Amino acid sequence: MATVFFFYLFSLVAIASAILVITARNPVHSVLFLILCFFNAAGLFILMGAEFLAMILVVVYVGAVAVLFLFVVMMLDVDFTELRSGMLNYLPVGGVIGLILLVEMAALFGTWVVPQDLIAHTAAPVASTAQNTRALGEILYTKYVFFFQTAGLILLVAMIGAIVLTLRHRTGIKRQVIADQVARSPATAVEIKKVQPGQGI
Repeated sequence: MATVFFFYLFSLVAIASAILVITARNPVHSVLFLILCFFNAAGLFILMGAEFLAMILVVVYVGAVAVLFLFVVMMLDVDFTELRSGMLNYLPVGGVIGLILLVEMAALFGTWVVPQDLIAHTAAPVASTAQNTRALGEILYTKYVFFFQTAGLILLVAMIGAIVLTLRHRTGIKRQVIADQVARSPATAVEIKKVQPGQGI
């Protein structure tokens, strides 16, 4: 009985907060409602027994993406009123695209059937008593460790590429050059000047 109550509670709050995300006029309020929606979705995952997905949803999306977006909105002070001024001009195109996506999703979920012998054909069966987090860890770090490390390397290269593309070198700013500091000698590090009495350097 308690599970059913919490299911309807989390579902109603998630749907209401999702609607408020797109209807709120203030972008900061939209981000706060988005965080509320993520927390309720994490509660639904916990009710389904997928605690790993709930943890990822809270840690990654709430702790990084939503908070980062909130700080970017607050720091840049974007004029959303000006951005929304021409929204009605693109409403027909957006409606057509949304309708196409809705039809595709309806066709996908309408034809998708879960096979009866799905458990027998799993690629990496685990014990039924193992928790989701432990089972995923055992599979990722044993059977799929090469693909897991390759995905991490690709993300690292993408992060470095994004930093390099957005880095702008400004002139007139002193920067640290490690090679020049290591190559310094007493002759180049110290300069002795004779200062005459009553005169500056």
